Amino acid sequence: MHDHGRPPASPGTEAHDGHEVTRAPGHLPRETTLPELRPAAGAVRDVGVIIVAAGSGTRIGSAELKQFRWVAGKPMLLHSLQAFHRRADVAQVVAVLPRSAAGDPPPWIFQCDVDRLLVSVGGRARGDSVWNGIEDLEPEVEIVVVHDAARPLVTDATIDAVIRQARLGTGAVAALPVVDTLKEVDEHGRIVRTVARDALWRAQTPQAFPRDMLERAHLEARRAGISATDDAALCERLGFEVVVVRGSERALKVTEEGDFARADAIAPLPE
Repeated sequence: MHDHGRPPASPGTEAHDGHEVTRAPGHLPRETTLPELRPAAGAVRDVGVIIVAAGSGTRIGSAELKQFRWVAGKPMLLHSLQAFHRRADVAQVVAVLPRSAAGDPPPWIFQCDVDRLLVSVGGRARGDSVWNGIEDLEPEVEIVVVHDAARPLVTDATIDAVIRQARLGTGAVAALPVVDTLKEVDEHGRIVRTVARDALWRAQTPQAFPRDMLERAHLEARRAGISATDDAALCERLGFEVVVVRGSERALKVTEEGDFARADAIAPLPE
């Protein structure tokens, strides 16, 4: 395994498959009050989740990392951590954080089931971060879910749908049909043509894949020096079947400052 140029492990971290990861601490600060969630017992645990939270959040314009800011009543990243940790089929959750945060994560991260949580260091690009998460998955993981922490209001129904589809041997992408009229424009802003929207969908996360499919797609992309804005594109490139499952309007991507207020407004609404 390559170390991707990572520094030696910091206090509270350990080396794992050649790069730096953080295990849960033995105790939490007294002021931490967020409730710990426990998974239901009895289900087969073969799902690994990679939560991509390694971005710098520069579009927000805040000194605080976007994924650590509070939205809809709790830190943004904690929404996703809890959504997956409350599932009985999840064997492991890998939270991929920026190098600046991975060695000393905020204590609320460990309010989930600490035995299933691993914190890993992100890479230079999104694909590198996902690859680092893949390398940290335990052997029993057969289905891999990739989710962006910037979509904190992910629904249980959407998670169910992508995992169910991936168990059939295909990739699965949460998505919504395009309802707006789309215009293709040139560099001067002139409309070139109107794009037919009938077959167009807006891709979201989570996205789920059989483990061997996702590993091969990322490995081949790294060998070819190819990057993509989502994992499905890498699988499509190799001819793997990837299908859409209906996502949710709740799963907006928190990208700009105004998105925090929109998420706050959406969160209390029924799924």
